[in-house]
Amino acid sequence: MAPTPSPSTGETRLGEASDGTDASGDGLPFVSVVIPVYNDPAGIEATLDSLRRQTATTDRYEVIVVDNGSTDETRDVVREYLGDETFEGLRLFVEDDVQGSYAARNVGISAATGSVVAFVDADMVVDPGWVEAVAREMALTDAAYLACDVRLFTTGDEGTVAKYNRLKDLNVQRFVEELSFGPTCSLVVTRTLLEDVGGFDARLRSSGDVEFGNRVAASGRELRYTPDIVVYHPTRTTLGALLRKSRRVGRGKTQLRRYYPERYGPPVLAALNPAAFLPPRPSFMRRSVRNWADLPVRQQVAFLLLSYIASLAKAYGQLLELASPTDTGAEKPSSR
Repeated sequence: MAPTPSPSTGETRLGEASDGTDASGDGLPFVSVVIPVYNDPAGIEATLDSLRRQTATTDRYEVIVVDNGSTDETRDVVREYLGDETFEGLRLFVEDDVQGSYAARNVGISAATGSVVAFVDADMVVDPGWVEAVAREMALTDAAYLACDVRLFTTGDEGTVAKYNRLKDLNVQRFVEELSFGPTCSLVVTRTLLEDVGGFDARLRSSGDVEFGNRVAASGRELRYTPDIVVYHPTRTTLGALLRKSRRVGRGKTQLRRYYPERYGPPVLAALNPAAFLPPRPSFMRRSVRNWADLPVRQQVAFLLLSYIASLAKAYGQLLELASPTDTGAEKPSSR
């Protein structure tokens, strides 16, 4: 059973980051955990609470929170954890200039001191042995790019939208095998990889994990997936939340094509493709929805309808991005 988050309840500038080296003794790497956050005090509290309770000792990992211009009490929540003497590896950075989670992650990468960098999102929780499992997996497999499993959970009664989201969203194995990327909410990479291929494209508001994973794959490196290391993500429980996510993903697809037309094709043709407005094929549902064949027919019909509405929201997001391009304020990465 997934753990239940607890949503009840001094900043560091990048130039002040301390140096660090891998812990010695058992050959396991030092792990830097990077968490971008924006206006989510309950979410970051749940995430930090789970990371504070790791079986790994505090000299084996650090937690880097990068606030992306929050206007609420998010930073105050992080500062409360900074005052906890048992959470020595926690640091808070800020990225106020560029609005976007990938810009925040890049700040975290620059501040990280470990040879392994693990990314999770604010509002996610991990098991007590997660850090140790990440370090051991990276050491034993010599992986450079590792996508961990994501299990979605609902606190309280699970409605139709939440169940659809749990069974369909964040199918990490399919992402890695079919789309050559792992979502940044469960991604682990080495510092060497980041030095070789660069960080995330901060111009992207969405789909930066797709571009990064595709870039790693194009470099000839193996993208690995493990079902044995798990992070937990709360489901989206309302239709509005589901459609907002789909619209954001649609905008991200157009952003990718605008910045990388040689890799993803022209944005206009994709946004105006009539296929984007057609209902999903049953073969797609069988492939993308976990345990599809075991669902009652009535629920399959409901899921088909939800998938179609979500695909229309995604198509709308593509058109919206085409008409009103997103500008995060970031410059084009020099390494591309």
